[in-house]
Amino acid sequence: MERRLKLIKQFISVSTQVEFIHQYAGAPEEVSFLSYPHRHLLHITAEIEVFNDDRELEFIIVKRGLTKYLDTLNLTEVSNTSCETLGRGILLYLTSHYGANRDMTITVSEDGENGSILKYTKEEA
Repeated sequence: MERRLKLIKQFISVSTQVEFIHQYAGAPEEVSFLSYPHRHLLHITAEIEVFNDDRELEFIIVKRGLTKYLDTLNLTEVSNTSCETLGRGILLYLTSHYGANRDMTITVSEDGENGSILKYTKEEA
């Protein structure tokens, strides 16, 4: 007899990396070096809820779409953008393409070390 587990929620996960140049114009004195333009390799992961286990959202297609979206942001041009702001933009992109009826988690980290995590919980009807 096959034992069945109750599945609470299921997600796919896609990851990518992109070069990013920014500065923190209002940096506190203790980290004043951040006020100058500097480069990071952003590590971005998106976890998107799916409702079945048969490729409802195909990993490669989702990742390609995310990569195209990130390419439109010109992240190698110096900006005052934060990981939190980028994460929010990624969340808006993903909900517009795959629906706001899915829970999602977006992680954006600088050089795989420090960063931001956004958790989106769909509104229950």
